Amino acid sequence: MGTGDSWREHTVGSVIVDGRGCILAPGFLDMHVHGGGGFTVTDETSVERFLTMHRAHGTTRSVVSIATAPMPEMLVNLQLVARCSARDPRILGSHLEGPFLDIGRRGAHRADLLKLPVAEVVDQVLDAAAGTLRQVTLAPELPGAMSAISRFVDAGVAVGVGHTGCDYATAAAAFDHGATILTHAFNGMNGIHHRSPGPVVAALRASQVTLELIVDGHHVDDAVVGLLFAAAQGRVALITDAIAGAGLPAGGVFTLGGQEIVVDGDGIAMLRDGSSLAGSTLTMDRAVRRAVQTGTVDLHSALLAASLVPARALVGCHQFGSIDPGSPSDAVLLNADLTVRQVWSAGAVATIPTNTE
Repeated sequence: MGTGDSWREHTVGSVIVDGRGCILAPGFLDMHVHGGGGFTVTDETSVERFLTMHRAHGTTRSVVSIATAPMPEMLVNLQLVARCSARDPRILGSHLEGPFLDIGRRGAHRADLLKLPVAEVVDQVLDAAAGTLRQVTLAPELPGAMSAISRFVDAGVAVGVGHTGCDYATAAAAFDHGATILTHAFNGMNGIHHRSPGPVVAALRASQVTLELIVDGHHVDDAVVGLLFAAAQGRVALITDAIAGAGLPAGGVFTLGGQEIVVDGDGIAMLRDGSSLAGSTLTMDRAVRRAVQTGTVDLHSALLAASLVPARALVGCHQFGSIDPGSPSDAVLLNADLTVRQVWSAGAVATIPTNTE
């Protein structure tokens, strides 16, 4: 990095990319993604294929999210992601979204598969992940939740408060116990009321908490997106929460945690019965573009929210999210309209398909 033309003496035998008129940004880090390109967490090939699709949209490091399923299946999926992480450093590990969720705020998660975060189950999860569990989402009002938070934090896992019916005080207690993430803010939880502030306000008042946000125009209104960025400067992390339908033409039926998800013509993913949003069809570049082009977030803040902020939210990932000298070689070259021109992930050029919109 630098100015002038002294760089030329270091480029013998190198490929030079002319980025005039473009923006070079840190590679995006998606800390919450279930699938894409028609694939989800089923086997190593499926994981590789959906993450390859997301890399074409600027995501250079990913945390693979595992939705609520029968417990044996969730443990197998944790082991699957652990193997993928060992083979591919661009896969940072797993995010367990369930089964420790509130039944009333479960969203697209099956009610009959939800569990209390008892010590035995927590230990099973940690053993299956073998040190690759990066994040777990839980409802702090559940019996045993506070002890589970402490256990996960001691194991180096970031705990997210989410899919919860808790009030402000309970969320604040969870953050005091060591939870440091609010899972997809506003979705799967009580909103802000002037006499019942809820978990979003608790997260805003806890300076160590990172607030995930799905910026697709459906999960959270653009005006509220702007308010959250203003109220939690440097603490909002853009996520996709993408399902298998991400990166495909709108329409189609997919599965998440064994439930059928219908994607309509506008790309909105819903449970078949229409009772809940079920993840998104978002990609990280689209999230950045929408945040900026709607005028709700400035470019610098949006790019930080897609890179450095999520990297700092995860234990052991602080080296990612920047293009400072000495940092991992993850970068995305964006055109002036914030579409992706080129991606470098772990030093390698990612293949960019022609249909990246």
